[in-house]
Parts: sequence; structure tokens; C-alpha cells
Amino acid sequence: MRMSGAQAVIECLKLEDVEVVFGYPGGAVLTLYDALYETKFPHILTRHEQGAVHAADGYARSTGKVGVCIATSGPGATNLITGIATAYMDSIPLVAITGQVAVSLIGRDSFQEADVTGITTPITKHNYLIKDVRDLPRVFKEAFHIARTGRPGPVLIDIAKDVFAAELDFTYPDDVNLRGYRPIFNGDEAVIDQVAEELAKAQRPLIFIGGGANLSNVAPFLRELVDHTQVPVINSLMGLGCIPHSHPLNYGMVGMHGTYTANMATTQADLLIGFGVRFDDRVTGLLTDFASKAKVIHFDIDPAEVNKNILANIKVIGDLRWSVPALLKKVKEKPEEFWTGLTKNWKAQLDEWRKAKPLTYNQREGTVLPQQLIQRLSHYAADDAIVVTDVGQHQMWVSQFYEFKHSRSLLTSGGLGTMGYGLPAALGAQVAHPRRQVLCCVGDGGIMMTCQEMATIADLNLPIKIFILNNQVLGMVSQWQRMFYKGNYSHSKLQTKTDFVKLAEAMGITGMRITTPEEIDETLQKALALEGPVVVEIKIPADENVLPMVPAGGRLDQMIMGG
Repeated sequence: MRMSGAQAVIECLKLEDVEVVFGYPGGAVLTLYDALYETKFPHILTRHEQGAVHAADGYARSTGKVGVCIATSGPGATNLITGIATAYMDSIPLVAITGQVAVSLIGRDSFQEADVTGITTPITKHNYLIKDVRDLPRVFKEAFHIARTGRPGPVLIDIAKDVFAAELDFTYPDDVNLRGYRPIFNGDEAVIDQVAEELAKAQRPLIFIGGGANLSNVAPFLRELVDHTQVPVINSLMGLGCIPHSHPLNYGMVGMHGTYTANMATTQADLLIGFGVRFDDRVTGLLTDFASKAKVIHFDIDPAEVNKNILANIKVIGDLRWSVPALLKKVKEKPEEFWTGLTKNWKAQLDEWRKAKPLTYNQREGTVLPQQLIQRLSHYAADDAIVVTDVGQHQMWVSQFYEFKHSRSLLTSGGLGTMGYGLPAALGAQVAHPRRQVLCCVGDGGIMMTCQEMATIADLNLPIKIFILNNQVLGMVSQWQRMFYKGNYSHSKLQTKTDFVKLAEAMGITGMRITTPEEIDETLQKALALEGPVVVEIKIPADENVLPMVPAGGRLDQMIMGG
């Protein structure tokens, strides 16, 4: 079939089952946008390219599908960089399509030219520069294959402006043959036997669930594994939701702001089984003392992650969709009674720690505390709500006090810690799930980085509920300055004159405000009941800390406690 390069791009998207793209037009992609118009292909116009890539990311995280964004050449493409890096760190499948100057102008410092493939090489699984229209079908087939297979990640396709106008005889490839790219699915069955043997010998076993478990959609298998073996569970930030918060064997998040029980369990365990975890520094604290009494078993699809930070006694390389069911089948060869007896004393110790030092906070009369706000929001939210956070103190309070019930119910920037992520990612999640409740928790610092997307949300009448926890400081920066820099609040006090309720209303969104504890329940219920988008500003104290906290470089048992 004869068609233009722009039409071919649209056809490729259709054949890859892409439902919607997020983007922002400009000179180098005008021909592509004309094709979008002619074909009526679903497109969401964000107010900034960073909004487009974060929205595509939120769409991908909440669905497991490949998110797609479009930007023009030069500044349009470079505005995607932070979002691409965010997706790369958290293994999110994205395809970013960027325009490039015409082939004859590449390398001549032309107007709105940037070496986007060079810039993005360290933060993509792969990238392409297309200068020949005939390459389009093959490249798109490869790009989507790379993005969604193995360890997922972002792929960038940079397309010269004149390629969109050129013509080709379109044929889409049936398969992909990439030299050197052989994503692993099945691993070594014998290793699974080893894991089961070690688990049967352990007296203080511990399961550590990371983001890879949520990305692999293995939550049902892991829940069955936990129920059968009665092995206690801890989670990374990205692993929350895989095992419900209310599960009696779920002892919470581990690491810098983890629970006392999770951190102590890690220091005392004799066997630690990590599923889809990176063992990053916010989890481990002092590396030499992390799980020092434990044999470590590391399940991961990416061999490069194993032994990168923590040496594994046993490594299980393969897709968790293979390895977790395989382990479950193996442990079921022994009855539940065997496993219950194995972990009885260990569970009793963990329950004692949890009872003695639960997650708590000091009450302040007449003051709205963020922990209380999150608890009440969790109480009133729908069971299948998707919670999206920005980055900072509120992110940690949500991870500590929101009762996550389902996999993929928390969307947040874990690896890169990207402020400004929350609002546009919530936009993408709501587009993906129009009938589910989407809650966006942000700080007053982060919301100002991407607040323009309120206009996008209003224009589309997306029913996102946005909760701005306003302490008039850069909360986490301020906390560190208070605790480790002698209270020198260097450029962390915002003291903004911005009225977030008026800002919301100016953008076309209903605005509300909470200033006293007595207003919490009524306002939350009212906000959640309204059909359209709502912004709720919550005034919280500037000096409230996220606790517990392990100081940077400290051991997990060296927590500064709160409450």
C-alpha cells in the first residue's frame, strides 16, 4: 500500500494496538500532525512536552501497555529528557517519537536542531534516527518489541522532517530479528529447586518485593506463595500494592523511611528472597551491613542487576512470570502445615516489633497533619483507586499511611525521584482508566513544576482529584536542612503568595481548602463525590518530618523514630 511517511507512522501505531498518544506539535512534526488530524487518531494535547512524556508514563504504568508521546525537534525533544530518564530508571515501556530537521540539514546547527539520539543514548533501551522513509515499518516494529520485552524501558525514534512527507510501499514486518537482543523468559529450573531447599531450611526467611513484581503482573502468584509458605513480606516503594497493606504477613516498606519492623526484619533475617528489586541505596543503607546475617536470593529478569549492589548467594535469572509460578509449584510439594511450623517463632518476633513500634506520629491540637490526611483519604477512596504521587515528603507519607490493596495502584517516580511527575502521570492514568478513581497527591513545590497540566485536565474534564499538601517549604529539602545542616534553610522556604484554590479555578477546576482537622472528613467526601476534576489544598505544618528515617549511609537498625 502506497502512503506517506506520516501515514506510515499512524499505521504502525494502529498495528501495535496503540490507543492514544500524548504530544505537542511543532515545525518538524507538522506533517505527522496533519496525518493525525486526517485519520482522527486519538491524541492528547498537553501544555508542555514534559507533561506529554509523564502522561505516557502514567498510562504505561497503570496498564502495562507501551505509552507513546510525540514532540518536535530541538527544544520539543529535549523537554522529553527528564520524563524519558524517569521511565528508564523505573523500567517503564515507552516509545517517544521526535521530529528532526530535514536530512540535508542534520549536523549543520540548523534551526531547532539537537542531537537527540546522542543525548538519550544513556537513558533509553535503544534509539533510532530515521533518514530513509523505507525504514519506518521495521524501526517501529523493533522499537515496540524492545520497549515491552525483557526488562521494559523507553525507546526513542527520531525522524527527519522530510521523511514524514516522503512516500513508501508500506508493509509491516511479521516478526523482529535483532542481533544480540534475546530477552530472557525461562531460566534454569534447577535453580528453583535450590531456592525451595534453602527456604525449607531457613528459620528467619523474608520475602522482599520490588517494582519488578508489579511490572510483571505476578501479584496473584506472590500472594499465593506468601499464603502457602507463611513467609513474612517487606516491600520497596515500587513494590507496594503487590501484597495488600492489610495482609497480616505484610510488614511494610523497607529502607530510609521504612517501618521499624521491616528494617529490623532485614537485619535479622537468615534468608532474604528479592523479587524484582534493585537493592538501591535508599533501601539498603550501609551496604556492608545490609542483611548481613542472610543468604540472599535474587530473582530478576536483568542479569546486570544481580550482584550490582548486593552479592547474591543464588541468582534466579528470568521473567518473574516464569520464576514465581515455578517456585510456587515447588513449595506446594510440601503442605501448608510444614511451612507454618517453620515460620511460627519468626512471625511472633515480627509481630512483637510491629506492636511495640508501629508507624505513628505525634498529634498536634488544631493542626492538620499529613499522616492523618492520608489515612482518611485511604479510608474514603475507592478500593480500586489509582494513587499517583509527586516526589518529596508527601510521597513518603503516602507510602507509609495509604492502605494499598492492588498491584499497579501506586504510580510514582522511584529511581529518578522526579518532581513534577505526579500531575501529568495522573492525567495519563485517568485517560487509560476513565471509570476508575485517580487520586493525585502532590506538594506545593512539585505542583508548580507542571501545574499547567491542570488546564489539560480541565479541558478534557478528567475527574482527577488533586490533593496539594502545602507546607510552604520544599519539604524533604527542609527536613534534611533541619536534621543535618543545623537548621540552615537555604532557599527551601517557598512562602508563596500563590492561592492554589484560585489557581485551580482559573484553570477551570473546582477548588477546595482544608485548614483544620475538623474539615478533613467532610471536604474529602465532598471532593471525591464530585464528578469532574477537583483540587484540594491542605495546609500542613512546615516542620513536620517523615519518620522513621535512616540517615544516609546509616544501618537499617539506626532509625530516627517518630511518634
